[in-house]
Amino acid sequence: MRIHDVIGIGFGPSNIALAITLEEKKQEGHNLDFFFIEKQPGFAWHADMMLDNAHMQISFLKDLATMRNPSSHFTFINYLHQKKRLQDFINLKTFFPSRHEFNDYLAWAASHFDNRCAYGEEVFEILPEEKDDEIILLRVRSRDSNGIVHERFARNLILGIGGKPSIPEYFQPLRHDARVFHSNSYLREISRHQTAKRIAVVGAGQSAAEIFMDLHSRPNAPHVDLIMRARAIKPSDDSPFVNEIFNTDFTDFVFSRPDEDRATLLDEFWHTNYAAPDLVLIEQIFNVFYQQRVTGGTRHRFLRRHEVAGVQAQPEGIQLILRDLNAGRDHVSTYDAVILATGYRRDHHKTMLSALAPYLRDFAVDRQYRLQSTPGFCPAIFLQGACESSHGLSDTLLSVTAVRTYEIGEALLSTGNTGNRSISRTAANPIRAVANR
Repeated sequence: MRIHDVIGIGFGPSNIALAITLEEKKQEGHNLDFFFIEKQPGFAWHADMMLDNAHMQISFLKDLATMRNPSSHFTFINYLHQKKRLQDFINLKTFFPSRHEFNDYLAWAASHFDNRCAYGEEVFEILPEEKDDEIILLRVRSRDSNGIVHERFARNLILGIGGKPSIPEYFQPLRHDARVFHSNSYLREISRHQTAKRIAVVGAGQSAAEIFMDLHSRPNAPHVDLIMRARAIKPSDDSPFVNEIFNTDFTDFVFSRPDEDRATLLDEFWHTNYAAPDLVLIEQIFNVFYQQRVTGGTRHRFLRRHEVAGVQAQPEGIQLILRDLNAGRDHVSTYDAVILATGYRRDHHKTMLSALAPYLRDFAVDRQYRLQSTPGFCPAIFLQGACESSHGLSDTLLSVTAVRTYEIGEALLSTGNTGNRSISRTAANPIRAVANR
């Protein structure tokens, strides 16, 4: 049977960066057999939030390779050179490319590994394989768009699956109502609501702000309510000393702190990454509401210090019970569509690895992002983008991606659980799938 040294689940920026790292390790004589499984039919990075005029919030130097290896073929600078746009990009005088361009860069990098990735397959089960009372392999089961199940075996596993939409409790019963959708599917879903006259956007972050401005500029001119608990839209703090928390060496500091200190750090710097749109975008939104005051218009409302206290699906629309936190009273508004810009959860790996939970010690990770396991469990399992509570706010961002994949690559090689080894399925020495699936 074919056994891969490494199988990566998901092929977004984190695992593309890992593929680059492992490919470049070949130059050092480390020839690992790696393969990736991606549920999307082709490469796509936040495709439904690829709005016009949206720009990156992070420097292009924090790409897939530069912070680890500035001379890599896979830097953003070399991508521009390959595309014959380097001089023109320099003339833009910016560190922040458009999101469209950075997506093209990621797709360019991913295309180098088309033969190492199975697109259009969703992993639904990961099972332990036992030999001589040890778990030596993982059986990764996925299903393609035709319903065909594929099985692959891995000595080690990397999960780079991104976040799952966070749906507030009141909206959970309406998850299948087409009039309520998360920002991660915005462009696809809003195209089905071209005649919507009243739309609610729930949230206070970059996505909520971008969606508000996109709706404002649409020709059908819907009325939009921007709903948030906060008193004001606060900008992201990207000042130099604050930005040091996204430096790769700060990860060491965060990981070395006691749990209570880590929680304090995360709370102190929370607004550098969450509920913090760009200042330019905030100014645009302020101008929209100011011009309404000038003209006496009532098209949009900024419902600050409001929270959703209840939701009901009615034939005429989605009815929100909105609680005014300043006045202490509720009022009801009805919308043709409700967009939840409410962030993401980063715990889906626990569901994906549920069959391995008895071996994984409460899903705690070490400094190299490896899940700690019980004795006799040989495969190394690493998490990318799911270790914020232990490694800091940069964990879900591009800031540490290039360096993190170097650390994971080094940890993979140190496990000794790699190499072109044939494993027999003879009756005398069988591999068997562990029961309790």
